[in-house]
Amino acid sequence: MNDERMNDRRFRIDDVGDGVRLVTMCRPAKLNAMDRQWFAELTEWTSELGEASDVRAVVLTGEGRAFSAGGDIDMFADLDGDVSRVRPHLRRVYEAFHHVETCAVPVIGAVNGIAFGGGTELALACDIVVAGESAEFSFKEVTVGLMPGYGVIRAPEVMGRHWTRYLALTGRTVGPRTMERAGLVIETFADELLVERAVAMAREIAGFSTLGVRVGKSFINRDTGSGYAESVEATALLFDTDDHRDAVRAFVSRG
Repeated sequence: MNDERMNDRRFRIDDVGDGVRLVTMCRPAKLNAMDRQWFAELTEWTSELGEASDVRAVVLTGEGRAFSAGGDIDMFADLDGDVSRVRPHLRRVYEAFHHVETCAVPVIGAVNGIAFGGGTELALACDIVVAGESAEFSFKEVTVGLMPGYGVIRAPEVMGRHWTRYLALTGRTVGPRTMERAGLVIETFADELLVERAVAMAREIAGFSTLGVRVGKSFINRDTGSGYAESVEATALLFDTDDHRDAVRAFVSRG
């Protein structure tokens, strides 16, 4: 892969020792927004690290002031509500998040700031979630006439239906302590300590039996994936509405 392509990568992977990899979303100017390349790379590295014999745990975080602001609004505008194009796109999105769930090694999400829309959904896909004090979580999809398609499947299992309804129907932003109460975030740390603490947790896991950890994760996640087809269809139809198109145009026009 040439240097120009490497410099345009959406993720950076660092070996921090003891069988742990630190994966950093590195698109800070766009708040680590998720575009087609982002989803392709997420699927790629989860497969590669899961198959690597020297990898035992992964920490996932974001560069800059965001974990991820969610789907790239330019990508939404490009889809233009064409359901025939939206369906395969949504399948790629769900497949990418599902790759995190099914990655053979544990993935610890270290949420370091804005985690809106797909950012919160990505956290839901992780095996364990810790957060910095400045972390912000929200399902923003409702503000552009959509629903968090992956979130409405996974969040009820993680946080329960009441918390899922609250977040998905209001679009409100909440902090890490609230998400601790909801059951998504396990611990909250000072921002400057977040990655260090997440890596320490990953090293703790990496010190145990590799087979025991892998089988344990696989068994816990054995039922993930149900309901995705129905959610893809429902979300795709929402893309083909005036409410969504008008909301995207308004967002883009604000620059």
